[in-house]
Amino acid sequence: MSRVQLALRVADLEASIALYTKLLGVEPAKLRPGYANFAVTEPPLKLVLLEGAAGQDTVLDHLGVEVGSTDQVEQATERLSALGLFTDVQNDTTCCYAVQDKVWVHGPGGEPWEVYVVKDDSATFGAEPTTTAACCTDDRARPAGCCA
Repeated sequence: MSRVQLALRVADLEASIALYTKLLGVEPAKLRPGYANFAVTEPPLKLVLLEGAAGQDTVLDHLGVEVGSTDQVEQATERLSALGLFTDVQNDTTCCYAVQDKVWVHGPGGEPWEVYVVKDDSATFGAEPTTTAACCTDDRARPAGCCA
């Protein structure tokens, strides 16, 4: 199993959930305070919605590729490193109500990409972000580039 992830920061979470439920034809797979995700079979997509500031336009939070195993994350890390990309590995991290192993890279425009596997569910959103190149704090409610 592999699918692309698109994480959006939205001003009106409830309206966004209603729209994407209609657009994608599926209900959210996970709903938590300030957070929703859709696991879409066709096309293979994980759409993550993060509650942003009221009145702001929707913005890209981060992109990702969800894979089925830690081995696949490790393979991606080796491949990306061999290609000369800076990789930031985070194992057994709690983020977006899930325990994950992941590796981060950044595109030329600074856009964060993660390759990750969800290992377990979590009752909490996650720990405060570290100040690494891949997971930096900002003045929004949640860290950019931290979601599954």
